[in-house]
Amino acid sequence: MTDNEKDRDILARTLWGEARGESIAGQIAVAWTIRNRVNDGRAKSWWGEGYVGVCQKPYQFSCWNRNDPNHAYLTGAKQIPFREFAQAQIAAEQVIGGKVPDPTGGATHYYATTMPAAPVWAAKAKQTLQLGRHVFFKDVP
Repeated sequence: MTDNEKDRDILARTLWGEARGESIAGQIAVAWTIRNRVNDGRAKSWWGEGYVGVCQKPYQFSCWNRNDPNHAYLTGAKQIPFREFAQAQIAAEQVIGGKVPDPTGGATHYYATTMPAAPVWAAKAKQTLQLGRHVFFKDVP
């Protein structure tokens, strides 16, 4: 598998783990948040390097945490349902390939509205979009 193929695969798996119940537009927004981290000037020192590094950096995307129920699917121990994964792969390809504009306005963070409470960091960040069950932010302190 080439680095480019691995980037697409890991991004698609992350989208499935983080946003599988969302529309394609919602998954594209989550993918752009990841791309914004990849392209950030602090990428190597803060977010991780490249799509694989950003997606799999510990505690950045909970679906990759070993105790998360999604982890077994993302690592291949369990099979991701074909249609759900196909949609995530399309979203990943669209974003990595630069085929769709950033609907998040440069967001580097988001949280799911299904969480019991908004994260502390959200209070001082600039909200850029709410789409589906995700709220997106930039300028997070």
